[in-house]
Amino acid sequence: MTLNIISAEEILFSGEAESVTLPGTEGDFMVLKDHASLLSTLASGTIRFTDSQGQQHTAEIPGGLADVDNNVVSVCVY
Repeated sequence: MTLNIISAEEILFSGEAESVTLPGTEGDFMVLKDHASLLSTLASGTIRFTDSQGQQHTAEIPGGLADVDNNVVSVCVY
């Protein structure tokens, strides 16, 4: 699936990912390939994702929004 993490200033990550764990306001949740569509607010916390080469990455965020649709995860960071 494609993961895009963006802020108003820059693109933090744009590429293929195997899994993404996001800090939702109701708790962390994981997105895998073929996940159902959703829109969620994000709390301050850590985004964790595994890229297509199997390497794990983290990104600290102050909050934001996540949109999942058709194997594209779009994260807008405040």
